[in-house]
Amino acid sequence: MLEQMGKAAKAASYQLALLGSKEKNRVLEKIADYLEAEAPQILTANEQDLLEARRNGLSDAMLDRLALNPARLSAIANDVRQVCQLADPVGQVIDGGLLDSGLRLERRRVPLGVIGVIYEARPNVTVDVASLCLKTGNAAILRGGKETWRTNAATVKVIQQALEECGLPAGAVQAIESPDRALVNEMLRMDKYIDMLIPRGGAGLHKLCREQSTIPVITGGIGVCHIFVDDSAEIFPALDILVNAKTQRPSTCNTVETVLVHQEIAERFLPALSQRMAICGVTLHGDEIVMQVLKGPAKLVPLKSEELDNEFLSLDLNVVVVVDIDDAIAHIRQHGTQHSDAILTRTLRNADRFVNEVDSSAVYVNASTRFTDGGQFGLGAEVAVSTQKLHARGPMGLEALTTYKWIGYGDDTIRA
Repeated sequence: MLEQMGKAAKAASYQLALLGSKEKNRVLEKIADYLEAEAPQILTANEQDLLEARRNGLSDAMLDRLALNPARLSAIANDVRQVCQLADPVGQVIDGGLLDSGLRLERRRVPLGVIGVIYEARPNVTVDVASLCLKTGNAAILRGGKETWRTNAATVKVIQQALEECGLPAGAVQAIESPDRALVNEMLRMDKYIDMLIPRGGAGLHKLCREQSTIPVITGGIGVCHIFVDDSAEIFPALDILVNAKTQRPSTCNTVETVLVHQEIAERFLPALSQRMAICGVTLHGDEIVMQVLKGPAKLVPLKSEELDNEFLSLDLNVVVVVDIDDAIAHIRQHGTQHSDAILTRTLRNADRFVNEVDSSAVYVNASTRFTDGGQFGLGAEVAVSTQKLHARGPMGLEALTTYKWIGYGDDTIRA
């Protein structure tokens, strides 16, 4: 089955690579229209997925991620229309010039080819990835979570309907509907057809893909994010940032999980932090110093060492007192995931040191980590957040779904 899907996707990718922006936008507009026109079928499939998910005991947070309603589906359709408004990077000349040999050389953006994405129970990802891939002339093979296979199948059917109506092959966007995990292992070895693989899930999925895939893998989206409050930080602005970074949407990968507090301000800052987090219902996981200084009002539990590597994705926050900025940077290097980390300071030297010495895909000074997002960065949308260093880093927008080729123009030019 996957062999045929791979062949169809590769063939479709050659056709998509030749499309101009106007043609690609026409497909995207048609997809947005069909998502709204076929909403009853998609929502019925989603209700069936939700019913089974409840029977299987999925958490409320997971059920919320899985659930669609008319308003959410309309928002997803409008997101597709927003992609139409984004600048198409394909065909852009990155740089070039005339060489001494007489050869005129340029480096031009081109699609990657076929993108494979493995993701969890988030039906919006199906549409997000499909629209971004189509905008950049890439075909897509999608493998969503087993909890949402009916929703994904109904959504992809609508996308394929729009593709065929625009004279393009349905193989440009395909979904693996079977929940059989063996198919994931088979997909990881489809390097003959898939050019890049993006896993969007937990650490176990990322580890599996890194170890088993014969396809280049872009990993990311696991955020053990830190905020360091140094001894020059102003308490109340710092508290506002921490509340935003922890509570604005706790289940996201750019949510802060550990706050590092300079020892010089710990006795002043920690009680104020406890007051604010109590109002927000946040449980503090405190180290030995924190447990001595704080008695409430926030719920306080002793910090377990393994929790420093946790992505809580909930209203839980590690609180650690550090000696100085060196100690804070060392802690982030040991426990961070190179996602998003921040310093709250009024000292320029400390800000510069933090920016230069913390090797994360996004580093902030006096700002919330919640900004690590394609829309917030002005990329319009994202297919994932990469925490590695090759090809793409941070929120992956349209450019991250392209590569480039060198093109040389000569006048019967030969190498001397």
